[in-house]
Amino acid sequence: MNPEYHINLTKENGAKYAILPGDPARTEQIASYFDSPEEIAFNREFRSFRGFLSGEPVLVVSTGIGGPSAAICMEELIHIGVDTFIRVGTCGGMQRNVFPGDLVIATGSIRMEGTSKEYMPIEFPAVADLTVTNALAGACGRLGYPFHTGIVQAKDSFYGQHSPDSMGCAQELKSKWAAWIKGGCLASEMESAAMFVLASVRSVRAGAVFHCVWNQELAQSGMPEERNTDTNAAVKAAVEALKTLIAEDKKEAQ
Repeated sequence: MNPEYHINLTKENGAKYAILPGDPARTEQIASYFDSPEEIAFNREFRSFRGFLSGEPVLVVSTGIGGPSAAICMEELIHIGVDTFIRVGTCGGMQRNVFPGDLVIATGSIRMEGTSKEYMPIEFPAVADLTVTNALAGACGRLGYPFHTGIVQAKDSFYGQHSPDSMGCAQELKSKWAAWIKGGCLASEMESAAMFVLASVRSVRAGAVFHCVWNQELAQSGMPEERNTDTNAAVKAAVEALKTLIAEDKKEAQ
């Protein structure tokens, strides 16, 4: 049985459920919450652990940064049997009530990237699966974590956000940023739009929870710039949500 070209996994490594962080280093942290975790592959940016939650096999696989590698990871995981995905990532807050350390659960994503356009025309929305989203919100509530639910922005250029004046399309970047804020966009990140659109096309479930590292809008308003890099709350919320999904799926299968 030939392994998948990028993630280097086969159906023998498969599972129904997967948590997808960006950072390969975070896979070990997430896997520590599994029963009997075992590292099974590390190829390119794709580091994989397999273990068990509530008696069911689960995977954690890093995607690297951005939509293209996240889409490749999802496609190949679908090939080996995964049909439920939870993205755990970091984000920058955009609304002034989204503070460093808060969690953001994406209900949908602004498609300001390129990967999703090779799956569906731009008019098609990038929407998270409702069951996964509700499981994440329920997990955050039970764990007592401050969280927000709503729209996020998915972009392709980190420095297009943080140094827009250095770009040839500076005015477009800044005007769209202002528009997203006016529309209530909670935070900015880099993978969710590709994941949500791909999930729709492939008929699988995908949701996402993000840890807010900083909020440049707060900093620009004159408040002290704060950063919070401890992602453990987002990890725990994802694991707790996955347990809920596993329990619900088992009940439905009876």
